[in-house]
Amino acid sequence: MQNPEVVNQYGRVLVEHVLVLAPCQTALDSQLHGQQAEERTSGNRTMERREFVASLVAGGCAGMCVDLTLYPLDTVKTRLQSQQGFFKAGGFRNIYAGVPSAAIGSFPNAAAFFVTYECTKTLLGSAGPLATPHVAPVTHMLAASLGEVVACLIRVPAEVVKQRTQASPGSTTYHMLLATLRQEGVSGLYRGYGSTVLREIPFSLVQFPLWEYLKTLWTQKQGHTPSSWQSAVCGAIAGAVAAYVTTPLDVAKTRIMLAKSGTTTASGSIPLVLCEVWKSRGISGLFAGSVPRVAFISVGGFIFLGAYDKFRRSILCQPT
Repeated sequence: MQNPEVVNQYGRVLVEHVLVLAPCQTALDSQLHGQQAEERTSGNRTMERREFVASLVAGGCAGMCVDLTLYPLDTVKTRLQSQQGFFKAGGFRNIYAGVPSAAIGSFPNAAAFFVTYECTKTLLGSAGPLATPHVAPVTHMLAASLGEVVACLIRVPAEVVKQRTQASPGSTTYHMLLATLRQEGVSGLYRGYGSTVLREIPFSLVQFPLWEYLKTLWTQKQGHTPSSWQSAVCGAIAGAVAAYVTTPLDVAKTRIMLAKSGTTTASGSIPLVLCEVWKSRGISGLFAGSVPRVAFISVGGFIFLGAYDKFRRSILCQPT
């Protein structure tokens, strides 16, 4: 039989060890949880950086793919919409006039749009009233609109030089840039910024919610996320619908950009320009260039959104 004093001694020692080790264990547990939380935060930051880079690179590559592939159609559309008429603006001659400005501006323009679009969509959809699925189209509309406002800061100068070169095939991109800066200064490069934004926002309000909606329908039908080519088909349909609906705004934007400095048209009043077009050419004038525009943007939507989805998934190592 054990001595009670020995048992009590062992009991006291055991209690002392527990009292000493308990705070240590608590500190270790706290440190472990802190490290795990820090690892999760670090992992989230790494993922956010990867998604940011993926949107940047994929958007830029997609923009260059579509702009350079479909450039001749864009030239035809610009010349159809010009005040001097299609054949006087160059007809089918020198169809790649102005392509350097498109090539230079396409990557940063598309990259800026998609970075803004994805970031805004994530922020608006992460919490608050816009996080619920039934108001997802509103989130997509707001994200696309903000993306266009940012992207147009890069797009408009490139567009001004490009369209003026397209409508004056005897000139080069470099000479047209110098002529614009000499005659109008930097503000000349932003001629039509307001009309471009007012054209692009309605376009995006139609295209991107429709694109996301079509992808959602396809997902529900087949039970998994659409592949890149399926996303491209959704982009083509959404682009065609948005392109036709917003053609009058595109006509106004083209007229403002091509107008001579100091004229009424050059002032940038969209309602005024649309009234002039309506009086001179009627409904056909408001939808001038709609066929090449719809063709350009539907095929462009297929390439642009399909390539964006493909590049983004490849960068993020997701199945395509």
